[in-house]
Amino acid sequence: MSCVMFQVWLYQLSKAGKLCVPAMNVNDSVTKQKFDNLYCCRESILDGLKRTTDVMFGGKQVVVCGYGEVGKGCCAALKALGAVVCVTEIDPICGLQACMDGFRVVKLNEVIRQVDVIITCTGNKNVVTRDQLDRMKNGSIVCNMGHSNTEIDVASLRTPELTWERVRSQVDHIIWPDGKRVILLAEGRLLNLSCSTVPTFVLSITATTQALALIELYNAPEGRYKQDVYLLPKKMDEYVASLHLATFDAHLTELSDDQAKYLGLNKNGPFKPNYYRYHSAKY
Repeated sequence: MSCVMFQVWLYQLSKAGKLCVPAMNVNDSVTKQKFDNLYCCRESILDGLKRTTDVMFGGKQVVVCGYGEVGKGCCAALKALGAVVCVTEIDPICGLQACMDGFRVVKLNEVIRQVDVIITCTGNKNVVTRDQLDRMKNGSIVCNMGHSNTEIDVASLRTPELTWERVRSQVDHIIWPDGKRVILLAEGRLLNLSCSTVPTFVLSITATTQALALIELYNAPEGRYKQDVYLLPKKMDEYVASLHLATFDAHLTELSDDQAKYLGLNKNGPFKPNYYRYHSAKY
């Protein structure tokens, strides 16, 4: 089960009153969303595509479905290598972010015949349908960077009129009766987990976040956490980040007493309110 689906399941159990123990939603913590989802995918999307297809990105027409943290990372990496990147979105805020970052926001059906690469990053199902796959041009690449294997309708491709040809590990050519081939990676599963390595530094951040969440639940005084789903306290998110700054020889500025009083903060943090959403970096 993917982390997002597990998260949804936890909230459903909590709403139904069936959660037996307190649970920590680590997936929505800042040190998971803004680092693993964004920076890890920014690197692993290129790694996975290169390892499997040896594709050259310059000038390729790429559609990234979804402009959340994963989509933002993928778009930034592909744009940097000269790909022509478009985005599909359902959320007007994410769509506006994509526009302001320099990407066209399109409907997949309107560009499907010109696309060289489709990358799904939504966590939804049937984002790329059989009808759309039928209309893709010869040699197109389809892959998934989202949370589960439901984003590409792979089941609809397992029909007698289509031929599957395994050309290398995790790479299948789906061949139509007229000879057209669409390249499907990892059978629609997560590309970065199936076809690339994951940077150990990002894994360290995520694993530290998970470990601190467990320690917090274990050591919390009785009654602090009820049988519900909680976000990691902001103070702990900041602590996870501080533990990894030494790698870059980074030195944080310390607030003076007067500055801390002016801002209404503790000098040792937390430095942002719980509702604060950290902006993604510009590339």
